[in-house]
Amino acid sequence: MIYIVGTSIAFFLSILLLSKQRKTPADKILTCWLLVIAVHLLFYYLFFSGLSYRHPFLLGLDLPLPLVHGPMLYLYTASLTNQLPVGKKLLFLHFIPAVASWIYLVNFFILPGSQKVFVFQNKGLGFESFMWINLVAILISGIAYIITCLILLKRHRRAILDQFSYTEKINLKWLQFLIYGIGFIWLLVFTPDEVLFTGVVLFVVIMGYFGIKQPGIFTTHPANAPQINSPVKPALIDPGTTLNTNLVAPDPSMPATELISPDAISAEQTAMVVTPDDKAGKKKYSKSGLTAAMAQDLHDRLGKLMKTEKVYTESELSLAELANRLDTLPNYLSQVINEKEGKTFYDYINALRIEEFKRMISLPENKRYTLLSLSYDCGFNSKSSFNKNFKKVTGQSPSEYLNNLQMEKAA
Repeated sequence: MIYIVGTSIAFFLSILLLSKQRKTPADKILTCWLLVIAVHLLFYYLFFSGLSYRHPFLLGLDLPLPLVHGPMLYLYTASLTNQLPVGKKLLFLHFIPAVASWIYLVNFFILPGSQKVFVFQNKGLGFESFMWINLVAILISGIAYIITCLILLKRHRRAILDQFSYTEKINLKWLQFLIYGIGFIWLLVFTPDEVLFTGVVLFVVIMGYFGIKQPGIFTTHPANAPQINSPVKPALIDPGTTLNTNLVAPDPSMPATELISPDAISAEQTAMVVTPDDKAGKKKYSKSGLTAAMAQDLHDRLGKLMKTEKVYTESELSLAELANRLDTLPNYLSQVINEKEGKTFYDYINALRIEEFKRMISLPENKRYTLLSLSYDCGFNSKSSFNKNFKKVTGQSPSEYLNNLQMEKAA
């Protein structure tokens, strides 16, 4: 019964996603994946209930399906984190093992129905080599794609620190647990099929719930801001606009304010691509057109904006929005913050929020407010984020800092 429930849920979630307005590429991939899972569960139910033996043409059709789940997990993760390769056609290469498995099974599919039943009832008699090779391929596929997806997720988390002042809702922590969950299911390959597919049913429920409620991460833009799109790997905004790869470096003789006037900048030129770079000796901004004079001017204007308008108190401030206010390119602003402040955009903004909190907590009129309410006024949108960043900046917890502050005043 549970397998029928799981199949029904998977089909239902697929229909729900199909009816979703403004579907993202990740939604479409998840829809396909849920359909594959639904079909896989249905095949197992037919086999478990013995119905497959009454319709032998169904036997064996599901054997390569486990080789499809790894690639689907990869496509879903890469799409959610906007790290899909530019050459979309090459993505079909991930499904070659599954296709090869189906092709090999043609010799089985053409057998008479009674002989197919005989093979299945005798644990794959005559196809032992295929069964072992298929099992090894499934295990290798599972391990390889889980590791790959965890790497993509880690790269995503590192990259958003240069784009956003917050990580809540966009760090895809739930996706990490989803990856661990499918890894656990792969381990269940060594258990009885009943246990394995029961785990699959639970996985479907969790995946569908989080997949449907997951908001778009890089699909919104501040008002009046240029659209930021790029197909370059790993682009952090929804692809759609072709990046101008022939962009010429700005003329150093031009005034900085003219160089970065929003009226003179095309959407392609404002493309912000954060590419994590771990290779030693490779400079992140080696091809930047930002001169020292431009960088200093931008840094001065950034400091003035933060001091006069305190834009860091906006809880969902992004690099793109801040760059728009400063009439500059997001990658120029990122470079200035990284090089002049020695911090990511995330750390820079949250350090300012901590300093603002320290100023506010010292004011007598704010004693009636809780630490959490003051932290929200400073731009934080969760207690955990506030505590983590406060500890990182000051080396103390907020309560420890407040106690020390009161002791200093008393002395």
